[in-house]
Amino acid sequence: MIISFSIKNFGSVKNKQTLSFEADKSKHLENYYVININGLRLLKLGLIYGANASGKTTILKALDFLRLLILNPKSQKTETFNFEPFKFDEKTFCQNTFFEIEFIQNEMRYCYEVELNKSAIVREELFAYNSKKYNVFSRTTDLENEATKIKFGNKINIDKVTEQQFENITLWNNTVLGGYLKINFFAKELKDATDWFKNYLNQIIESNTKLEKFTSSRIKKSEISKKTILKILQQADFNISNIIFKEEIINPPNGIIDFIENTDRYRLNDRRDREYQVISGNKLSTINLEFEHSVSDTQYNLGFEQESQGTQRYYGFAGLLSSLITNSKVYAIDELETSLHPDLFQHFLLSFLANSQKSQIIATTHNREILNNKDIFRNDAIWITDKDNENCATDLYSLADFDTSVIRDTSNIYNAYKIGKLGGTPNLGSYYINNSNE
Repeated sequence: MIISFSIKNFGSVKNKQTLSFEADKSKHLENYYVININGLRLLKLGLIYGANASGKTTILKALDFLRLLILNPKSQKTETFNFEPFKFDEKTFCQNTFFEIEFIQNEMRYCYEVELNKSAIVREELFAYNSKKYNVFSRTTDLENEATKIKFGNKINIDKVTEQQFENITLWNNTVLGGYLKINFFAKELKDATDWFKNYLNQIIESNTKLEKFTSSRIKKSEISKKTILKILQQADFNISNIIFKEEIINPPNGIIDFIENTDRYRLNDRRDREYQVISGNKLSTINLEFEHSVSDTQYNLGFEQESQGTQRYYGFAGLLSSLITNSKVYAIDELETSLHPDLFQHFLLSFLANSQKSQIIATTHNREILNNKDIFRNDAIWITDKDNENCATDLYSLADFDTSVIRDTSNIYNAYKIGKLGGTPNLGSYYINNSNE
């Protein structure tokens, strides 16, 4: 699970901002929101509110950037990183970017820090906690000679030859964790850390991500139960009695087969409408998804494209929900409310909170209705991004950061947020437009 995530000098974030999943002392909705692990009380959910362009999505993109930084190491030292530091300050544009993430893996607490510029990893450290905190490795980079230097902690059993190989394989634009994925060497702490990024932290889900392929793929592979997905859809008031996959054989135009064979298969954020598989001869196979609806004891089938946007979106979310309940995962979801009725938005979150064990959701949203009911949210799970007036940089804070003079147990958070008392709302001007050329 994520304990906390900090960012500095990335996108709209200038100064260090921290998203924490450590619960405060409140016992409100404890059984739904809080997981007790390693002496910590960690939240399952973090909802980020804020005006457009206030930096909500930047928080999610920073987390996804860190994941890819480790799991997709560069193959050549001339490759650069695809990100932008904070641009509205001449100093920060030339300064390093910094990430820090604390997490639990295999009942052990870890803290990973990395500092980088556009060309290289400048500094990197991994700490682990047993009875006390200890250093797993420290990495520095000789920027002039483009060379990596790694110093392992006393608890890591590594010989000098392997240590030298490790340094050689870890290019100046690779992380040590990325280098670990390429070397024949075992250390529990390094494996825990890389496994966490690979298996627990998932790629960002954007508002236009086609999640139906995620759900269908896992149903067909028996990774999730079709019966469970149907139950989730039915409890969300979708009149769907069955999920049907029908194979269709296609004779494609010239060149299409070569294109498909050279294109990567399934990706979560792949926006192609369908998956195709080359079969014998010059033919393609594709699967059409249909939903069966039972009306007055009669069954009617609708193709997936004929269903409403909300039905399509929630079918994908049903797969996410099943994954979150049956496994330990974290998903970062941008604009969670997209195409969902406010009641359905709330139903999804409550289903997750009531049924998941050690999974987490970090989501951005503009859905304010949930703030009107303190019976379903905790202050420490609600975060706000706001642009400071001085340099237009993102500030990140939670409702739990406000003192009792602003927020009390009896406060109406919805109204407080709506009128701008909590920040995170646009400062709008007049809606009259002067169309004259004067």
